[in-house]
Parts: sequence; C-alpha cells; structure tokens
Amino acid sequence: MPAVAAKLKMLLPYALLILAGGLTTLAFAPYTLWWLPLLTQALLVFYVQRATSVKQACLYGFSYGLGWFGVGISWVHVSIDQFGGLPLAGSLGLMALLVGYLALFPLLASGLSYQLRLYRMMPLLFAASWTLAEWLRSVLLTGFPWLSLGYSQTSAGLKDLAPLIGETGISFVLAFSAAALAQLTFKQKPLARYSYVLVAGIIFAVSPQLTAFKGWQDTDKTLSVLLVQGNIKQELRWAPEQEWPTMLKYMDLTRPHFQSDLVIWPEAAIPQLEPLAESYLDNLNRAALYANTAVISGILDYNFKTQQAWNNLIVLGKRNPDSTDGDYFYGHGNRYSKHHLLPIGEFVPMEDWLRKLAPIFDLPMSSFTRGSYVQPNLVANGYHILPAICFEIAFPEQIAANMTTDTQLLLTVSNDAWFGDSIGPLQHLQIAQMRALEFGRPLLRATNNGVTATVNAAGEISKVAPQFTEAVLTDTVRLTEGATLYSQWGDKPLWLLCFLIIGGAFLIRWRTMFKVQR
Repeated sequence: MPAVAAKLKMLLPYALLILAGGLTTLAFAPYTLWWLPLLTQALLVFYVQRATSVKQACLYGFSYGLGWFGVGISWVHVSIDQFGGLPLAGSLGLMALLVGYLALFPLLASGLSYQLRLYRMMPLLFAASWTLAEWLRSVLLTGFPWLSLGYSQTSAGLKDLAPLIGETGISFVLAFSAAALAQLTFKQKPLARYSYVLVAGIIFAVSPQLTAFKGWQDTDKTLSVLLVQGNIKQELRWAPEQEWPTMLKYMDLTRPHFQSDLVIWPEAAIPQLEPLAESYLDNLNRAALYANTAVISGILDYNFKTQQAWNNLIVLGKRNPDSTDGDYFYGHGNRYSKHHLLPIGEFVPMEDWLRKLAPIFDLPMSSFTRGSYVQPNLVANGYHILPAICFEIAFPEQIAANMTTDTQLLLTVSNDAWFGDSIGPLQHLQIAQMRALEFGRPLLRATNNGVTATVNAAGEISKVAPQFTEAVLTDTVRLTEGATLYSQWGDKPLWLLCFLIIGGAFLIRWRTMFKVQR
C-alpha cells in the first residue's frame, strides 16, 4: 500500500495538469471565463518551478497540453469521424496524434523556462518561452494557432490591449501574470515575491483606460450589408445533382434584399467550378448591377489545362458606385485566392502515398493551389475589403501584410458544416472578433451554416444569424478610420522583448556556469 500511495502521489501533478489544461477550454467561446487561464497556467508554473529535472518540467507542460487541446479542439473529431471514412479507433488515433503534436509546444515552453532556471525572473522567462512556443505552433507544418490564450480576452479582461499589442501580446501578459501568481508560493524575499503580481495587477487595472490610444475612430459613413447563410448539408455540397438547387437557393434568398450596398455569400457557396458556371455568374453579375450593388461569393476555380484549382472569392456586379456595367468576367483580377491552405482538407502532404490509405486523405476538393501571401484588397461597390477564407483569419500576420490605408472592412467566409453542433464554429467567430479589435475595422463573417455575424471595430458582435438554418442577415455597418498601433508594428516589439529576456537569461546562466567552472 505505501508503494501504491507513493505512485499515486507521483502521478498526481500530471493528473492535475491534464485537468487544468482541459478546464482552460472554458476560457474560450462559448463559455468565456476569461480569468481562468490565470489559474490554470499558474498551476503549470507552480509545478515547473518545483521540477527536479528538465524532463519532468517538459512532462508537466506536455500534460497541460494534453488536457488543453484534448478538450479544446475535440470538435475536430466531428469532421474526422463523420466525413473521414475511418473506423472509430482510427479517428481517435488521428485525434490522439494531433493532440500529442500540439501538446509539444507547452512542453517546449515549460522545458525552456525550467532550463534557464532564474527563479527571480520566472514570470518574464515563462512568458517569453510561452510566446516563442506559441509562435512556433503558428508556423510549423503551415501553423495551427487555434486556442491561443489571448483569444480568451476577446470580450473582457485585457481586450483593450488588442489594438496596441495584439492577441500575441495579450498571451504574453496572461502567461506573465499567471507566473506572477505562482511566484507567490515560492520562498524568496517579499519584494521579489510581490513585485511581479503588483505589475500584473497594474496592467489589468490600467487596460480599460487604454481605449483612448486605440488609434481608430468611427466615421459618419455607413453601409448596408446582406450576409446569406444557405445551410447546405456537408454531404450534399459537392453532389452533382445538388449544384443547381444550391445555386438557385442562394439567388432566391438574396433577391428580396438586393437593395443592400454589399452582398456576401460564404466559402464555395457556388458549387460549380467557375469556368462551368458562366451562365449563372453572368446572370448574377447583371442582377447585382441592376440593383446597384456588388456580390462577393466563394467559388472554386479550375484550370483544365494545368489541372490547378483555387479556393476563391470573386466580386460580381459593381466594382465602383459609378460603374455602368457589371465588372465580372472569368479571369478578372478582382478576386482573392486562398493562401493558407488547410492540411488534409485542402492539400495533402505526400498525397501519392497518403490518398491511398483512407478516405479522409482523399476528400472531394482537397488539392488546391496556394494563392499569393499578399494580394490586392477586393473592391466591391467602391468599398475596399480585406478578405480571409476559413481559418486564415487565425493568422494576424497575414491580415497585417494585406492591410492598406484604403482597407475599410475585414471579411471572412467559411464552411463550418464539417464540425456539426460543436464549439468549433463559436471559437472561430471569437478569433474573427479579435482581428476586428486588433486592426480597428468592422468585420463581416459569412458561413454556410453558422456562425454568420457582423462585428464592429471594437470586436463586439452587432448581429448574428441562428446556426443550422437558412438565414439572411442584414445590418448597417459603421466604417472607421485611423490605424491601430498593432496594425503598424505587429508583433515586432514583442519579439524584441522576448529576445532580450531569453538572451539575457542565457547570458546570466552562461556567466554563472563560467564562474563555477573557474
């Protein structure tokens, strides 16, 4: 019995960290317990500080990551299970691989902060290590920055810091603050113990007062928008016999509201390939022209000679208010081609080998050509619109690279029907809200079955359509002007700070080791 008790005691920290990581999901949409990461991360730092080896510190971080992503992105399993064509054991196995991979990044943060082991600097070291690991998560294997902790502050807490330091900077502040709380449990001089908590408290207290420095302001210009949600079942989206019923549905839903300044259809709303849909597109182009509006729709383009496909947004109807003819024709430049392709869903690494393994690696429309990283804004009825398709909205660097002085609106379109009645689409909307906050521009989000919404420049949802229904959402959107500090500088100041913290810690450690060796 003593041996069993000792074993259980040894495993307790890992179990608690898995639980803490899982509970962190409650900080995000739809639960939004924004304060929760302060406690769960504090527990992680508490154990990392008391680790007896770098291996143990890494295992602590890995345990936290298993809970965090095991619960937080469990919605991914819906698409694998329902559309992947795998037995349950196979779909669970793929999920385990994905969760295990993502858990490597909190492992890295924990291991690095332990390896440097300057306890008087632990809050700064942990925050810098965490930020570095999260950056790697956003770029490796095309990147998957979902559930980055800063998104938990979209509606409260540190939200007012977003126009200044962005979601990445907010994640740094959260990690710093959580580590400062953990520092209270560490035996050291009172000044060292309480100073970091005092700094964190000041940041939280001052944050709401920083709206004066947001960098943007409302104008007296407004536009009316129409977002159309077709609610097409995923299993019917690419069925040939459903092409015309789907296209007619979008036209019928739109026609009574054509007086809007701007009409938005979601990702791949038109299920025919663009070269084959000329008659339909010509009709839509003329209809938008006669209604003095413009339609932005998702559609797939395909070059039959090169066998290349693109996931596109195109503009039909009026490019400018004074246009006298519909500006759409096949191949016109007023379009956007998705750059950040989703692995497996839109391109398959080593596809000659993987496509033979299981249906999930051979899904319809899963071999696209990547669009350019920087593309011109769409121009629709005179409005300059920065687009992002599906999970591209989770990459603020890409948004910043395409932001111009003329950009008036952010637009994201998606098809979240892959994920059923899960928390995934709600998290997706929360990510879009953060982009509006960071860049000080209103945002439109059109989806196949929800969540379709309009978001103002302060990141607040103005209107939202009910999920899993045919819906048309109409709203009047107020335009803004000015530029946020984050839109101008991005994460560069934060990377410099992290470099100085980690570089300084390495230098101190090296000098200490050198003195010991002498």
